[in-house]
Amino acid sequence: MSASKIVLLILRTCVSMLIFLLIVFGVMKGASYAYEMGYRVFTETPVDGADGRDVLVEITKGMDAADIGVLLEEKGLIRDGGLFVIQMKLSAYSDKVKAGLYTLNTSQTAIEMLQTISSSEEGEKEEKKEEKTK
Repeated sequence: MSASKIVLLILRTCVSMLIFLLIVFGVMKGASYAYEMGYRVFTETPVDGADGRDVLVEITKGMDAADIGVLLEEKGLIRDGGLFVIQMKLSAYSDKVKAGLYTLNTSQTAIEMLQTISSSEEGEKEEKKEEKTK
């Protein structure tokens, strides 16, 4: 074998190893991100502990999960609106959110907030009030 063929073989081997390492690194980063996201979906803690603070939130007809997530994030009730969308889609409350005026607390978890905004009592009371004033 000539010296140029040996150098070319070594270079090709190094490039192949580098590509392999980059693929392994990318898979590990992707798996780590997926695990962290999955973990947060089911274990996300409230924004505040103990008493928290009450925040008035109005859910209007036609709001989808993303709109509600953005609203709750803007009001400081959750940390991540995108994560809330995933939590909502995976919950039993996905299609049960009612339009209305709700009092939510920063010490509530996302699931507790979903339970509140999906309850027919509070949302329907506010809807009836709005209909009476029209």
